[in-house]
Amino acid sequence: MGSATREALSASRAALAALGGKTDLATGEQLLAAGRVIGESSPLRAALADPSTAAADKTSIVTSVFSSVSPVARDLLSTVVTHRWSSEDDLLAGIEEIGFRVVADSLPAKSATIESELFTFGEAVNSDPELELAVSSKLGSNAAKLALVEKLLGSKASKQTVAIAGQLVQQPRGRRIAELLRNAASIVADQAGLSVATVTTASTLDAAQLKRLSAGLATTYGRELRINQIVDPTLLGGVRVQIGDDVIDGSVASRLKELRLQLAG
Repeated sequence: MGSATREALSASRAALAALGGKTDLATGEQLLAAGRVIGESSPLRAALADPSTAAADKTSIVTSVFSSVSPVARDLLSTVVTHRWSSEDDLLAGIEEIGFRVVADSLPAKSATIESELFTFGEAVNSDPELELAVSSKLGSNAAKLALVEKLLGSKASKQTVAIAGQLVQQPRGRRIAELLRNAASIVADQAGLSVATVTTASTLDAAQLKRLSAGLATTYGRELRINQIVDPTLLGGVRVQIGDDVIDGSVASRLKELRLQLAG
């Protein structure tokens, strides 16, 4: 991520925070839909990502092209595109992230957690090659992929999770579905002031073990964590934890691998 994109993301997040609850699920869905329109039009994408294009001209383009969306969504989109981004793809990623954050904010308090639902959906996709192909193939239409997501999640997940998963299958931008879902879950958690920890063990941890692990990780990282658990018998024992790009691997399988490498050396 270039410095221009980091600054643009920071400013866009600040603009969202300044709205103070004026957004809703429809606002987020409109932002995500606008991002797809921009992604599908090379001229539009180039004009909005071009650092030499004046901010007033970018705002004018957004007003003209997206006249049918709500004023809040249009103003927020204008704010995002008027910042300087390192690349066209970074601009699309920025619109998507702000859209996800708006969607996350619209979830009623004490409701199901979006990141957990995204994790569950990701596990289902990863365990079924045919399903992964159906939601990832470039040959499939966006309408068919969206219909499949709605069929799989419609009655089992929140509208917010369906909106985010629907965005991911419609605009993957060359990314694998597992990566897409992990990144989206991290954004959603961050919007709530949390982090997501994926914990892999050889057998299921009980509630007490999860509580101790969660407390220890929260102390280390300085914030509350949502824990998603994966059971992988090939680890033999121990635990593997991934939080963002950080990986803590204390599994027996990992230690055996290190031992074999030492013996081989």
